[in-house]
Amino acid sequence: MQISNGVPADSLPMVVWTKSSWSNPDGNCVEVATLPGGDIAVRNSRDPRGPALVYTPDEIKAFVRGAKTGDFDELLT
Repeated sequence: MQISNGVPADSLPMVVWTKSSWSNPDGNCVEVATLPGGDIAVRNSRDPRGPALVYTPDEIKAFVRGAKTGDFDELLT
């Protein structure tokens, strides 16, 4: 099965969604899941059936590294 960006998150086969322990209690968080082929799906927890964005492991690694080193800090000001 080819999975691409915009796929309804609730149609993804047998995935376990995980959210950050930093998420707030109102459910405003991003959730991620590893897909059967190794790609990573990302969804908004407020819309669990909504569209999921799909990234390669290398794309997620680059984003996480950038977040850890402060590349996106200006987004929060």
